[in-house]
Amino acid sequence: MNDPTHTSTNPWGLLLAVWLLAMASTFSALFIGEVMGKTPCVLCWFQRIFMFPLAVMLTIACYRSDFAVWKYALPLAVIGWGIALYHCLLFVGFIPESIKPCGVGAPCSGADMMILGGVPLPLISLVAFTLIVLLLVLIHRRTLV
Repeated sequence: MNDPTHTSTNPWGLLLAVWLLAMASTFSALFIGEVMGKTPCVLCWFQRIFMFPLAVMLTIACYRSDFAVWKYALPLAVIGWGIALYHCLLFVGFIPESIKPCGVGAPCSGADMMILGGVPLPLISLVAFTLIVLLLVLIHRRTLV
């Protein structure tokens, strides 16, 4: 029953899903910045710093069927999640303007941080990081590596 090829315990589908999510997030960030012309703010750059390596790591993990990827991908995803949460709290006004890290250049909140008719970019990032963290935890629980 603990055979890793058993369909109920095989984490391959989870690994593929987390890879697709990281790739979609990476390409979306590049599309929004380069094609749509929205300049990323400081917090967006930090979120990219943690998302882009995840796409590379998870590509290699899928190629090698490395289900222990959660050990080195989860810390990046959790840190990215924390930055995205901070960005969301800043965007909705829960964090005061006086401690906003985006002083010069693109603003961390405002109308330029909306897409798809009013969906905040920080919220999209938070959802992506949340799903990546959850999928990596599920991979860990399925493999117990």
